[in-house]
Amino acid sequence: MDKLKSIRTFIAIADKGSLTSASIHLDVSLPTVVRTLAELERHLGVTLFHRTTRRISLTDEGRRYLESCSIALTQLQEAEQSLVAANDRRSGRLAVTSSVLFGRMHVAPLVSAFLDRYAHVSAELVLLDRIVDLVDEGIDVGVRIGHLPDSSLHAVEVGTVNRVVCASPTYLERCGVPKQPADLASHSVIQFSGLGSSKELRFVEGGRDCAIAVAPRCVTNSVDAALGAVAQGLGAGQFLSYMVEPLIRAGRLRVVLEAFESPCIPVTIVYPHSRRLSAKVRLFIDESAKQLRAALKNLPA
Repeated sequence: MDKLKSIRTFIAIADKGSLTSASIHLDVSLPTVVRTLAELERHLGVTLFHRTTRRISLTDEGRRYLESCSIALTQLQEAEQSLVAANDRRSGRLAVTSSVLFGRMHVAPLVSAFLDRYAHVSAELVLLDRIVDLVDEGIDVGVRIGHLPDSSLHAVEVGTVNRVVCASPTYLERCGVPKQPADLASHSVIQFSGLGSSKELRFVEGGRDCAIAVAPRCVTNSVDAALGAVAQGLGAGQFLSYMVEPLIRAGRLRVVLEAFESPCIPVTIVYPHSRRLSAKVRLFIDESAKQLRAALKNLPA
């Protein structure tokens, strides 16, 4: 006997007041309803309904059983709905990580928009200028800038950035525009140490990678501080293209030495091989990839 089917049949008979109405409601034949009720009563060893040719009504045992079954069925339905909600693409926790500035400029708006669209999603956004172990730290999705040596991650490439040298128009007017990397030796340099060594800048010259030694006027591990100093006209600096895009658009910085820029650096969305993606995580990856591709196309070359 299918006990759940029998209970649902019993409740339908009680709710509709007749075997015929229950069969219509359940979309099964009348003989099936009659047979299911008979099997249930035989299994329980009690009579659940008084039957006459004109009407059907619950016995005392039937009323007690109906009350218990209604509670149990409601709890079962709530349990099923809870599981569905947990797997629903629009609910649950989403953990995302990125570097600090790129995250603030490009990833945080994506997370906020995702939360705005899906009211039952909660999010944790971790912005750190270090590589986060996604598995160990319980992160669903990472956005990384750079080549990926870690084969334990799936990667979705969304674009590229590149190293650019910038200075303010006032600085270039006062000190001149460098024509080749070596010219920077005679310029004031503001160095953001997050890109590597504080004593050199990297370029491609004559088809080969090269490092130009510099004696920076200011070195800082804060990209905001470095950008602020360059925008104020204190010197030239090398940054990743996404870092300077707003200042270039505002006319506060100009790119120089474009012909000597090093190869492009990939930007990827990553997630663990070992983790089965929930639908909401897949949805976030798909939506974010589309929007990041559009944003990165508009960066300075």
